[in-house]
Amino acid sequence: MNFRVATLDDVPHLQKLIEQSARALGRNDYTEAQIEAALKGAWGVDTQLIRDQTYFVVESEAKLIACGGWSRRKTLFGSDAREGREPELLRPKKDAARIRAFFVHPEFARKRVGRMLLERCEAAAKAEGFSAAELVATLPGVRLYAACGYDEIDRKEYPLDGAIQIEFVKMRKMPL
Repeated sequence: MNFRVATLDDVPHLQKLIEQSARALGRNDYTEAQIEAALKGAWGVDTQLIRDQTYFVVESEAKLIACGGWSRRKTLFGSDAREGREPELLRPKKDAARIRAFFVHPEFARKRVGRMLLERCEAAAKAEGFSAAELVATLPGVRLYAACGYDEIDRKEYPLDGAIQIEFVKMRKMPL
């Protein structure tokens, strides 16, 4: 496996990976309608993370098998298409870094790929002075983050396309 910083050239491949991951790994926790609506904004590529060089991909045999990152910006989740983004910079000594947009190809789920990627993100955030991390987890993601020391803060229904809502879980880890 090869871990590297994502580039804008990866965007089409990332979008495909995100769709595969969401549809396969989310089907036990969300309806098909919720998944498809979430793929229109809540889940997808956030090019700000790529431009900030805080978004990573994992490759195996030249195929993207996972992606995820961290952020020094206020936005908690969502793709470029999501409204209400908060690009303001966080303060490392006061704020928690954001863990963002983790997706694993279904063939590589539960094989420690997500955990290794999370550890790299936490180390990078810590190297920039952050001592805590927050995230908004999907229901399938809660299991990974809880196993890695994140505590649940709140569960919330977020509006999606039309009248559809989806439950996400805000989580925090302190110290990193």
